[in-house]
Amino acid sequence: MLKPLCIGAAVLMGILALANGVFMLVSPEAWYVAVPGVTTTGPFNQHFIRDIGLIFLFVGAAYLFGVVEPRYRVISWAAPTLWLGGHALFHYWEVAVGICGPSVLIRDFPAVTLPAALGALLTLWAIADDRSTSPFLRETYR
Repeated sequence: MLKPLCIGAAVLMGILALANGVFMLVSPEAWYVAVPGVTTTGPFNQHFIRDIGLIFLFVGAAYLFGVVEPRYRVISWAAPTLWLGGHALFHYWEVAVGICGPSVLIRDFPAVTLPAALGALLTLWAIADDRSTSPFLRETYR
């Protein structure tokens, strides 16, 4: 029961990250205006938005790769989760040092904190699932 839920969540995270990355690459100015709060973080910077768009393509592809290649799932989900977690912590740091008010954490929660938390949970599940695999299979696929 838990496995299909985790796989489905990883597919959804992968697709959403890919879609966001494509949006950032194809139409950075439209992305800048469309995403709540982005315009308050500084002036439009096409190069920077496209750089981050490439990261989101990596994040999405990594989650989807982990779905189709279970033997690489832990690393495929841990790597993008590290970036998502760092990104979320950076948002909290900005509030802690007074760059932004606490209300931005609520506004940003669905797109920043939630993906990091879900990625961490998915990665922990992948580790547990990997460890539950028989020793023979673990040695065969390592």
